Amino acid sequence: MWAIAIITVALALGFTFTNGFQDASAIAATLIASRSARPRQGIILVAAMVFLGAILGGTAVAFTLSGLITSESGDQTVAITLAALVAATGWNLLTWHYGLPSSSTHAIVGGLVGAAVAAAGLGSVYWGIEELLTPPHALEGLTKILVFLVVSVLLGFAGSFLLQKTSSFLLRNADRSVNRDLKRLNWVAAAAMAFSNGSNDSQKQLGIIALVLFAAGQTMAIETPFGIRVALALSLGLGTLSGGWRIMNTLGRRIFEIEPIHSFDSQLSSGISIAFSTVAGAPISSTHIISTSIIGVGAAENPKKVHWPVGRDIIMAMVLTIPVTMLIAAFIYLLISSFTGV
Repeated sequence: MWAIAIITVALALGFTFTNGFQDASAIAATLIASRSARPRQGIILVAAMVFLGAILGGTAVAFTLSGLITSESGDQTVAITLAALVAATGWNLLTWHYGLPSSSTHAIVGGLVGAAVAAAGLGSVYWGIEELLTPPHALEGLTKILVFLVVSVLLGFAGSFLLQKTSSFLLRNADRSVNRDLKRLNWVAAAAMAFSNGSNDSQKQLGIIALVLFAAGQTMAIETPFGIRVALALSLGLGTLSGGWRIMNTLGRRIFEIEPIHSFDSQLSSGISIAFSTVAGAPISSTHIISTSIIGVGAAENPKKVHWPVGRDIIMAMVLTIPVTMLIAAFIYLLISSFTGV
């Protein structure tokens, strides 16, 4: 089983790489589409800030995700995480191929839940329902994750809508020269959002690797070694540098024609939503927050110019990702179990 644990850790690093061109490329999309930065400049800026966020971020999100599985068998836990990672990585690659902004977070959460239920039934998942229904009504476990996945997206949309309405009013008499200042502000906003994204995204895989190392008997408790954090930061940064151009095109051009003011409002709203969720210890979908924030600025500016079918496809991917990866991961777990006897 130690060999499977090594494979699982390696796959977690590979999944982090795909996470980079899925989520982090979404951050660069508005910066580049608004002509605030050239593609190479935007990607390098985002990759650098994502790397720093992954290195300097906290651990609250990692412990939330590592506590999602309650299987008592160490070997079973390793097999569950391996099945979840295979399913989530496959889904990331499939949606990237079609240029569809999908959620790495939805994919890994769906994968963990599906594989765990296939392994040991409903009791192997920390649902958090009892904590929600009894005083002091705390958000924990899967309930906390699902609530923040929805709330963070709504905050991204509502925040960008209100910011766009406000900024349009405040700048109603400004001339085109204001775009120079907005382009500079976009660099700051993109850097801050990339840092927040790096902190949240890297912690998801950090929590999974910590869980695998503990389940395989390599640590005495669920810990987050600094060396693993650095490896994840490198994987996330390299994934960002690899591009994700299909996703950037979808977010930057196919939803709404983005100008510097739209980019700034979208990034500011998205960054606040991501940072809020990270402090709360909740893994969220940066891609979907950014996607809905772009829809929000478009709806505020001119709903007729928004390409709503693209938004519909993104929402469909948002809804389908968890159940699809649950089924895939459950099937993969059964295959692993039949070969290993777990």
